Amino acid sequence: MTLMEMIKRISQLCGRIIHGRFSVLFAILKLYIALSLLVRIIFFIWSLKEIDLHLTTVLRVFFTGFLFDLTIGLCFAMPYAIYLLLFPKRWIGSILDKLFTCFYLAVILIIIYFSLMAEFPFWDEFGVRFNFIAVDYLIYTYEVLENINQSYSLTLIIGILITLVILTLYFFQKTGVFKNAFSDKRPIRLRIACAVLPSLIAFLLLSVTKNKQADFSNNLLMNEIGKNGAYSFFAAFRSNELDYNSFYARLDEKEAYSILKKNILQENQNYTSPKWDDITRTVKSGNNESRPNIILIAIESFGAEFLSAFGNRNKLTPNYDSLAHKSIFFTNLYATGARTVRGMEALMLSVPPTPGNSIVRRPDNQRLFSIATILKQKNYRSYFIYGGDGYFDNMNNFFGGQGFDIVDRNRGNPLSDKIDTYRYNIPDQEVSFENAWGICDEDIYNQALKYADKSSNANEPFFQFVMTTSNHRPYTFPAGTIDLDQGNRNAAVKYTDYALGRFIAEAEKKPWFNNAVFVIVADHCASSAGKWEINIDKHHIPGILYNLPYAPQKIDRLVSQIDLMPTLFGYLNWSYDTDLYGKDINQTKTGDERAFIGNYRTLGLLKDNIFTQIDDRKRVKQFIVSEKDKSFTESTATDKVLAEETISYYQTASERFKNGKMKEQ
Repeated sequence: MTLMEMIKRISQLCGRIIHGRFSVLFAILKLYIALSLLVRIIFFIWSLKEIDLHLTTVLRVFFTGFLFDLTIGLCFAMPYAIYLLLFPKRWIGSILDKLFTCFYLAVILIIIYFSLMAEFPFWDEFGVRFNFIAVDYLIYTYEVLENINQSYSLTLIIGILITLVILTLYFFQKTGVFKNAFSDKRPIRLRIACAVLPSLIAFLLLSVTKNKQADFSNNLLMNEIGKNGAYSFFAAFRSNELDYNSFYARLDEKEAYSILKKNILQENQNYTSPKWDDITRTVKSGNNESRPNIILIAIESFGAEFLSAFGNRNKLTPNYDSLAHKSIFFTNLYATGARTVRGMEALMLSVPPTPGNSIVRRPDNQRLFSIATILKQKNYRSYFIYGGDGYFDNMNNFFGGQGFDIVDRNRGNPLSDKIDTYRYNIPDQEVSFENAWGICDEDIYNQALKYADKSSNANEPFFQFVMTTSNHRPYTFPAGTIDLDQGNRNAAVKYTDYALGRFIAEAEKKPWFNNAVFVIVADHCASSAGKWEINIDKHHIPGILYNLPYAPQKIDRLVSQIDLMPTLFGYLNWSYDTDLYGKDINQTKTGDERAFIGNYRTLGLLKDNIFTQIDDRKRVKQFIVSEKDKSFTESTATDKVLAEETISYYQTASERFKNGKMKEQ
C-alpha cells in the first residue's frame, strides 16, 4: 500500500466516523467550539480599547482559547462517546436509542447555551471569565437565582434556552446528523477506535492544559479572552484555596518578620515582647480618650468614580459630597479587593488580602484579633447589621465569631455552634422593599437607628457595622424616591446616596447623635477589570469620618482600607494593644504611606509611584504608576527593598492566620 493510499483510507475512515454513528458527538463538539469562538470574538471586540493588539499576542490568545474550547467540548462529549461504544449493535436506531440521544442532547445543550449566555453578564460585571466568584455563588442558590430573575427574568431565559435546544435538534435533523447516527450499525470492535481516540485527546489535554497558561501577559483582558469560561470555572473550583508557601515568593521567616516589624511600628508604639514573631504593640495616644458611639457604614460597590469630588458630573451623590465637606475626607484611599468580603476583612481585621478566599469565608476564623478586640477593651457592644441573610459568604459566622450581635433577614440558616452571640431577625413588618440581596438601604438604616436607640437607652457605648445592599444588581429600590429609573448602576448609586442622606437626617434628631462618629466607606468599587491584572484606579474608594470634633479636613496622603479604623482610633486618642497591620495615617512618616491591593491570586503593594506585584507563580514584578491615569509601565529594574517589604507583609499575614497566630491571646 502506497503512502497516498494509506492517507486516502485514513481520510475515508475519518469521514465515516464523523458522518456515521458518532455524527452527533462530533456535531456537538463542532457546535461548542464555534460558539466559544464567537463568544471570544465578542469579548475581543468589547475590550478593543484596553487590549494589546500585537499580532503574536492576538494569535496566542486565540490558539490558547481553541485548546481550552476543545478540551471542554470533548469533556461534554465523553459520556456520550462511552454510550455509543457500549450500546448494543442490534438496538442502534431503536426508540430507546433515539430517546436517550435526544435526552442527552437536551441536557448538554442547555448546559452549553446557559453557560455561554451567563458569561456575558459576568464579563459585564467583573471583566473576567468565570472564576472563584462564580464558584462561591453556587453555594447561595436563593440569592443567585433571585438576582438572575430580578435582573433578566428567569421565564425569558428558560424560554430562550428551550427555543435554542429545539432549533439545534431541528438543525441536526435537517442536516442528516440523526439519520447517520441511527443507521450506522458498525460492531463494537470498529467503534472502539471512534470512542477511544477523542477520549485519549481529552485526557491528554486535561493533563497538559492549565488555566495559568492563559496568563502570559500583563494585560488582564487579553489573558481572560484567551480562557474558556467553563474551564476557568472548574479550575477555580479545584483551587479555591491558595497556600502562600506553595505558590508565592518567600523570605526566610525570621527575615520576613524583621522587615514587617520595622515597617508597621509607628512613633507612638512599642513592642510588648522581644519574640521575633510577636507583632503586638502598645499604642499610646495621651490621656484625653473619647469613647463615642461608632457607626461604620460599608456601602456596596461605591467607587470614587461616582462622586463629584473625583470628577463625576452626573450629580449622583449630593449627600455624600455634602458630608465629605464636613468630615475628615480621605481622597487617596484604596480598597484591598473587589468583593464585599474583602472590604469586611480589611475594615475588621486590618490585614492585607491573603491569597485565595477572604478570611471572612474561611473556616476557623473565630476570635481573631480584630477591631472588635479593641472595641471590647473599651467595653463597646457591637452589632453587625445586614439586610440579607448573613449566611451568605459566611458573614454571620465571621462577625459572630468576633463577638458581634447579628441583625439580618434570617432564613433559618444557623450560626456555628462555636459562636455565643445574639441574633435578631428583621421582621417583615419593618421591611418596605426587598430584592434578591436584601432589604433596601432605607430599611437597613432604620434597623441601625433601632438598635442604636436600644443601646443608648441601656447606656451602652455601641459599635455598628452596617452593610448596605441596594447598589448591587438588579439595582432595584423603592419607587418614587429618586428621579432615575430602576435597573441601572447610576440609579442605584443615586438611591444609595438618597438613603444615606435620610439616615443622617434622622440620626441628627437622636439624643445619642452628638456623641457618635460615622465611618462611611465603600467596601470595594463597582468593577476591577481593566488592562492590567491589578488596576489601581478600579480600587479607588471614598472614605469619611463624620461628626468628629475636628475641623473638616481633606487627607490626600495614600491610605489603605486597612488603615481607616486605626486612624479613627488615633483621632479618639485611644491607647490600646494591637496586632493589626493597619496604621494611623496621622502617625505615619511621609514616604511610609502604602496601600495593599489584590485579587484572588495576584497581590500588590502601592508605595510612592511603584506598584510591586507578586503572584502564584512565585513571580515578583514592579511597575511605574502614572500619576495622571494610574496606568502601568513595567520596570526593568527591581527595587529589592520594596519587593522584600511586599513579600514580608503578605507572607506573614498568611502564616499568622494559617498557624493561629492571628487569634486573640
